[in-house]
Amino acid sequence: MAQYRRAKQKSFARFVFSLEKIAIFPGSHVKVRSTMIGPFRFLSRQTRGMHQAAYILATFAFASQILGLLRDRILAYAFGAGHTLDLYYAAFRIPDLLFATVASLFSIYALLPILSRLESEKEGLMMSFLRNTLVVFFAAMSFVSLVLYALAPILAPLIAPGFAQTTGSSAELVLLMRILLLQPILLGASNTIASLTQLRHRFVLYSISPLLYNLGIIFGALVLYPIFGIAGLGWGVVFGAFMHMSIQLPYFLVEKFEGKLSLTRMRTGLTEVLSLSIPRTLALASTQISLVALVAMASFLVSGSITIFTFAYNLQSVPLTIIGVSYAVAAFPTLSRLHARGASEEFLQYVESALRHIIFWSIPATVFMIVMRAQIVRIILGSGQFSWDATRLTAAALALFVISLAAQSITLLIARAYYAIGNTKKPLYYGLADIVISVGSGFLFLAAFHHSPFLRAFVEALLRVQDVPGAAVLMLALGYALGSIAEGVIGYYFFIRDFGLSNSRIARLSFESFSAAVIGAGATYLILAATGSAGKINTTIGLIAQAVLAGTAGLAVAGLVLTLLKNPEFAESVSALKRRFTDARKVVVAPSDVS
Repeated sequence: MAQYRRAKQKSFARFVFSLEKIAIFPGSHVKVRSTMIGPFRFLSRQTRGMHQAAYILATFAFASQILGLLRDRILAYAFGAGHTLDLYYAAFRIPDLLFATVASLFSIYALLPILSRLESEKEGLMMSFLRNTLVVFFAAMSFVSLVLYALAPILAPLIAPGFAQTTGSSAELVLLMRILLLQPILLGASNTIASLTQLRHRFVLYSISPLLYNLGIIFGALVLYPIFGIAGLGWGVVFGAFMHMSIQLPYFLVEKFEGKLSLTRMRTGLTEVLSLSIPRTLALASTQISLVALVAMASFLVSGSITIFTFAYNLQSVPLTIIGVSYAVAAFPTLSRLHARGASEEFLQYVESALRHIIFWSIPATVFMIVMRAQIVRIILGSGQFSWDATRLTAAALALFVISLAAQSITLLIARAYYAIGNTKKPLYYGLADIVISVGSGFLFLAAFHHSPFLRAFVEALLRVQDVPGAAVLMLALGYALGSIAEGVIGYYFFIRDFGLSNSRIARLSFESFSAAVIGAGATYLILAATGSAGKINTTIGLIAQAVLAGTAGLAVAGLVLTLLKNPEFAESVSALKRRFTDARKVVVAPSDVS
């Protein structure tokens, strides 16, 4: 036992020594062999193949989203759709915009092509570049964050002008915003390190980080808020971002740091990264800019409007993350490699396969979420201080958000395909169209809703929110959805034109998937109607039982329709899932899989 303790102490000392050398002597060459063994070995296991990688990412994304929904339920239970959560979510707008702009300049998509090229030149050269890039990132982000920290009292009235007249609200908003400025620094560093994680195809490790991020936020709500008040919610976010980075850091440190880049070579590499990432960063910022503008409008509406808008946005992000993000992230490394090899035909086949499966999953998810929106919101948020009126408004906003699910998912893949070939400008143009349409239509619809009794009555009747105060926030959700749909349609049109992709197979798939989804959702609706409305079932267990029964029956009917149509995507998905579960019982981690 004593010998074991001494060995363990030596191992820890080597780890600390390695960390100190990297931090204190950035020019030194450190060669460390991986000791990632035991229960943590599965984190470094490499996953090849788009569908397997996508299903791994989707599985962990689903787990992360479950934690995210638990996070939202805790917040809804404790605070309801009211002023406290309005402040909390408004405070995210500047930090999230900072993350989408400055932090994303050193993103995976700009770094991966350069890292791949450096690694092929000399072992360890890539890590020298990545380490130096991380130092530059911390310096740049710290400077910008300090500037925004000083400007917080000026920025607060701009992001939530409706709160400007309340002195206490402005002070709390400034406090939260300043705390949350630490989040983009930590998440940005984590995403920079994640370029190595993706390059090594460690999709399990890559997928665990968001789980830890949500756990930190939950910790803040349950433990830190009772101690520190509203500031505790902010510190929980910071703690989650720190864990997001920390899980990947050991695998970064054990890589070989051999080779030295000259100052000229480093400057050339950073210039290339920025030239690739600036258009992409601006495209990514389009979503955040739209949200900043829409949240600013919501701050003028009744109390709780920002919370309802954000809760509905978070709910629609669940299928978007599971479907769109999973396939886009899984496809990007292979698309980059195929383009680098000049394998244009394989590149197109790979893109088409990912696109087909995104559409295949997105359309049914959209239809089923619209039909089951009330059950979804009541199960996840409908407790404690979260009222029935807030539930109805959130469900209606969710239905509007989710109509853009397929478009958002397609946009994610199309952007990755353009990034893989080094074209970062076109996604930027599509993102600019999103901003103009989202913000413009949100403003116009909001004005029309207030001034047109006919439009207001039509929207409230269609979405079943008659006599519910605060329904104007639905116009902002509709504006966001229209902007996303426009971006997806424009991007898809130019994408198939630029790449010469056939549209006939996609059109056939869309028709079959939509037909099966509508028929399946019809069966779901009949069961929901027969078992009682969401407002009349008063227990969470009863709602879950109703949703599971209706959803399972609807999915079974949809699956039967797809089988009768002999849909190839359905057959491919079933086959891939069977292989995944079969392989899971036969997994043997080779020594070469662990670095």
